[in-house]
Amino acid sequence: MPDFDLAPLECRILGCLLEKQLSTPDVYPLSMNTLVNACNQSSNRDPVWSVTEPEVLEAVDTLIARQLAEPWPGRVLKLAHCAKPAWNLSVQEAALLAELLLRGPQTPGELRTNTRRMYAFPDLAEVEGCLAVLLEAEPPLVVRLARAPGAREARVAHLLSGSLVAATTPSEATPARPGRLDQLESDLTSLREELAQLRQAFEAFKAQF
Repeated sequence: MPDFDLAPLECRILGCLLEKQLSTPDVYPLSMNTLVNACNQSSNRDPVWSVTEPEVLEAVDTLIARQLAEPWPGRVLKLAHCAKPAWNLSVQEAALLAELLLRGPQTPGELRTNTRRMYAFPDLAEVEGCLAVLLEAEPPLVVRLARAPGAREARVAHLLSGSLVAATTPSEATPARPGRLDQLESDLTSLREELAQLRQAFEAFKAQF
């Protein structure tokens, strides 16, 4: 049985893998560069982080050991999650769990709004039905928190950290940078990766003659 006592960065990585499979399936499984960029993404993340590739690699190794991720062989190493088959998640349930991993505790209404990039829930009834499945799983994957004073709805949190941890930054992570700079650095890294792949393909083409 997979271990639920995940570190914050492990939760972020698992959330990114679940998210990208549903929102951008054409780039899934994710290359290491894409995964690092997803972890540091300034949109749909709370809090925004700035983690390095070595930090992500270390956390990925732990997820693989816990049977929650697996490497895909190829010219470029890629990563996929094993959460959906491990926990028999539907697309709807995977979208909810990904959102809780990426942004922390939320109300059902917030979850319905924030999961649209992964799955468009037609109404709150479907959200509640899927949450009930996650709540009643053995062991449970989420928990409903006590309603805060003055709040209209109770929030829901994931239980993959072994306790109610509301997405704090990992101790080894560096402080988050301004969003614009973060985006520029992500774009530059992506361009460098594409250039390296083009050079490799060109060298392989030349070797044929």
